[in-house]
Amino acid sequence: MNPFVLLTPLFFAFELWQLYVGERYLGIRQIKVSADPRELPMPNWMAVTWSGGLITYGLWMFTLLFHPVGRAQGAVLLVVTFLGYLLRSTTSLKWTLVILTFEGSIRIGMLISLVGMTWRALTH
Repeated sequence: MNPFVLLTPLFFAFELWQLYVGERYLGIRQIKVSADPRELPMPNWMAVTWSGGLITYGLWMFTLLFHPVGRAQGAVLLVVTFLGYLLRSTTSLKWTLVILTFEGSIRIGMLISLVGMTWRALTH
């Protein structure tokens, strides 16, 4: 049993929070007024939590590669995150929200898959 998969619910909640914050800072209302999300106020605690969460999430994805339970999900999570970053760095602001939403939905699906796989491994 891979002990790191037990952190999946934490990263599921983090992923939902990222979608919420992404919509708040890059959402339709921000696009309509042509607001640059880098100029919008963000509390220091949120910036630190988000940055730390992203670093921890990336390290966690990488650790999933070292155990058979969760290896496929970890690989997909890393690839989707990397490709999403590449796409977001080359597109306009309105497409960034679309990419973030699509990227988040794939990662959430992989996290749900990981929970299911872990549950099966624990019950058998």
